[in-house]
Amino acid sequence: MKFASFSVALAVLPFLSASPTYPKSGHHAERNKYPGLDVLAKRAGLLYFGTAIDNVVLNNTAYVTIAHNRSEFGQVTPSNGLKWMYTEPSRNVFNYTMANEIIKPAIKAHQIRRCHTFVWHNQLPDWLTSKNYTKPELIGILENHIKHEARAYYDKCYAWDVVNEAFNDDGTLRDDLWLQTIGPEYIELAFRFARKYTSPWTRLYYNDYGIERVNNKSLALQKVVKDFVKRGVPIDGVGLQAHFTVGRAPSYNDTRSALNLFTKLGLETALTELDVRVDLPDTAAKQKTQADVYAASVKACVDEESCVGVTVWDFWDPVSWVPSTFPGYGNACLWDDALKRKPAYYAISDMLRDE
Repeated sequence: MKFASFSVALAVLPFLSASPTYPKSGHHAERNKYPGLDVLAKRAGLLYFGTAIDNVVLNNTAYVTIAHNRSEFGQVTPSNGLKWMYTEPSRNVFNYTMANEIIKPAIKAHQIRRCHTFVWHNQLPDWLTSKNYTKPELIGILENHIKHEARAYYDKCYAWDVVNEAFNDDGTLRDDLWLQTIGPEYIELAFRFARKYTSPWTRLYYNDYGIERVNNKSLALQKVVKDFVKRGVPIDGVGLQAHFTVGRAPSYNDTRSALNLFTKLGLETALTELDVRVDLPDTAAKQKTQADVYAASVKACVDEESCVGVTVWDFWDPVSWVPSTFPGYGNACLWDDALKRKPAYYAISDMLRDE
């Protein structure tokens, strides 16, 4: 049983046990003739298949219907609403409006929530970045922020991305506000604060991109995580963002090896922000390659013992972050402009059915 180690969590977390379960094989037309990706992922042994959702598209009924369709997505991540600039726009003034627009419907739909993120170098409010703080002051600000946000969602999050993107590609720590003022120990402090204020069963993750291969960055992270495990620093999982490009994506073996860097330390892993961008204009051949990358990436998680699930970083091309960040690239998601499923969707579906 892939998730025997999570039996206690499954027993105490209503947002985990609320989702229907299906046998790994056999006809179930009476429940759902055409099961979605989450149903198939659970049959294949994953805890969930999920999506990020951004607030900018919540007025689109067709989009929202898919986003909160538990057959397709058993897990939801607010892609922006829980980031610091929105949750604490002024010092010690907290606002959860954006996050709640996504979290509350997910609770109603019985979808697991991954919460993202406590600590990041980006999307910080001006009050935090425009002033020089002493080390004790910034540590106090960090703890206060985590305390308020964690308590606001105390029993609402299966997992929190505690620290996001702290490493450079060469394996050194990113030279940001946190490192400059607090030092490398800010990462440990963030996890200790998160454990102090989240529920005991909330999974605490480190999350990053570019660690989907064994390379300088993933090995540097593994070294830190190994030290945390040895010293009892509370960390439960590592999220591999998995933002890929057609023609340059990691292979199945690459991703399996990267996941194993952390699963062999006894941690959960997950693909937390999966998308596969295409160099435009798109073609049928590129869509076929994209579909293969998606399927191989999800299969790597299915086959890795402690990989709990896959989250796509939104599912609809028009709201993807890719075109604004990578000019000339796009079509990175599973649904096209007309909200029709793309070959990548069916490649994942077919792969999961075969597991």
